[in-house]
Amino acid sequence: MPQPKFKEMERAYGFDEVAIAPGDVTVNPDQTEIGFTIGQYTFSIPILAAAMDAVVNPSVAVQFGKLGGVAVLNLEGIQTRYDNPEETLNDIAKFPQSGVTSLLQEVYSRPIREELIEKRIREIKESGIVCAASVTPANAKRIAPIAKEAGMDILVVQSTVTTAQHISKSYKGLVLAELCRELSLPVMVGNCCTFGAALELMHTGIDGVLVGVGPGAACTTREVLGVGVPQVTATLECAAAREAYLKESGRYVPIITDGGIRNGGDLCKAFGTGADAVMIGSPFAQAREAPGRGYHWGMSHPHPTLPRGTRIHVGISAPLEQILFGPTSVTNGTQNLVGALRTGMGMCGAHSIREMHQARIIIAPAIKTEGKYLQLIQGAP
Repeated sequence: MPQPKFKEMERAYGFDEVAIAPGDVTVNPDQTEIGFTIGQYTFSIPILAAAMDAVVNPSVAVQFGKLGGVAVLNLEGIQTRYDNPEETLNDIAKFPQSGVTSLLQEVYSRPIREELIEKRIREIKESGIVCAASVTPANAKRIAPIAKEAGMDILVVQSTVTTAQHISKSYKGLVLAELCRELSLPVMVGNCCTFGAALELMHTGIDGVLVGVGPGAACTTREVLGVGVPQVTATLECAAAREAYLKESGRYVPIITDGGIRNGGDLCKAFGTGADAVMIGSPFAQAREAPGRGYHWGMSHPHPTLPRGTRIHVGISAPLEQILFGPTSVTNGTQNLVGALRTGMGMCGAHSIREMHQARIIIAPAIKTEGKYLQLIQGAP
């Protein structure tokens, strides 16, 4: 008699296992349209800088906004706990790796201060750009109204895993539908990585879904907890939820692939598998203007009992504008990300991001090594 199976396992794919097949027609890169809209705000590039203390501070948010994207400020980080965040960031960058987890736990144990939330948001708004800021679900009801009053334009509610339904002992936790109604501004929520979770989040009335659990360079959730879905499969599932919700409601809710994007190739694959925009951390932590001083760390790192994240040395590679728009000084795809997207879309015959969603994706684990023998041996130590 056949042996019964306890459960079926599905094959999931990450960026390194797939490739985008070129189209039958090509398009000039300068004729591609790559704008991204969230709520009433439209940005000229579909790229968000991650709400991480080593990536975004008010000055980076202003510069990023002037370059056409949106950088999300972490409202529960160093910027809202310390009068002089530069001093604290400098201490983190200089601290020995062996004790940095304990240091970060101590740094993030300071209370979040309402007056600093207001001050940081006003620093961004004084430059006339759209201000996006991030909170965790646990603190959203307390912090979001303060941030809105200070001038925040877009709220991002973000944790390692966020769902529309959460079981806890509290009488009434965060109700996303109520939050959206009370704030009356665009709300993006994440992170999730499955069709069902994304669809339920969309039903709450939010304006965008962040996709990705544990793929970031500084995140160790997958190692510590074993939880996550590779980003290609996660993006495909959440894109399917977006299309199902659009058919059902007539409302388009963009999805933002968040984490695991290291270079232009990963970025193009994210859009080819259904992303409307991407959120990027470690490549921007390498910018000359980044507050991390060549270091990057996960936002779950300071957890008091179970840190999930590590401080990594990313170095300083180029100014932020060069990382986004070039000209590139390296051959590994980590600079001129916007140029890579436009060129990739052109090769696929996609005039728009929506057309890029229709690109043919193939399973191709050897896409980066096929025919690259000389590159591989010359790059060996």
